[in-house]
Amino acid sequence: MDRVPRRLATPVIHPSAFVASTARIFGDVVVEAEAVVMFGVVIRAETDRIVVGEETNLQDNTVLHSDAGFPTLIGRRVTVGHLALVHGAVVGDNCLIGMGAIALNGSVLGEGSWLAAGAVLGEGKEIPPWTIAVGTPARPLRELRPQEIERAEMGIEEYLTLGATYRRVEG
Repeated sequence: MDRVPRRLATPVIHPSAFVASTARIFGDVVVEAEAVVMFGVVIRAETDRIVVGEETNLQDNTVLHSDAGFPTLIGRRVTVGHLALVHGAVVGDNCLIGMGAIALNGSVLGEGSWLAAGAVLGEGKEIPPWTIAVGTPARPLRELRPQEIERAEMGIEEYLTLGATYRRVEG
C-alpha cells in the first residue's frame, strides 16, 4: 500500500507568523498566528496533519513530522528547543520541549509540561500537566516550580520579539 500521497496538501501559514527563509514546510500543515519558525526547521506532513499553535516557537533545526494516524499537534505558547524532534505527538499549551529532545508517535505532553533537553518520550507515553520529565526513556521528575514557569514565559516573549524583528528584516 502506498502511504505517501501523490499530491501534498498546501500548508496554511498565518500572515502574522514568522517563517525563516531556510525553513521547509510541506503538506497538511497549519502555522497559526504569531508562531515563530526559525532557521533550518523542517515540517513534513505527508500522511497526517501538523498544527503549530499561536505564539509557539520552533527553534533552529527542529523537525516536526507525522505518521498516518499520528498527527503532530502543538498547542499555544509552546517552546520547542533547537534540534528537537516531535514525531506524531500531541503537545499541550504552554509546554517546553528542550534542545535535542524527542517526542514519538502517540506521546502526549500535558498542559505546561516540560520534556528536558535530550530526553526521549517513547511511543504512547504521557507527561502529566505542569511536570518536568527527564531521561531516556523520559520519566516524570517533579512538578514545575513557579520560577521555572516564569522563565519559560520570558523565553516565549523573547521569541515573539525575535519573530517580529525577523519579519521586518526578511520581509
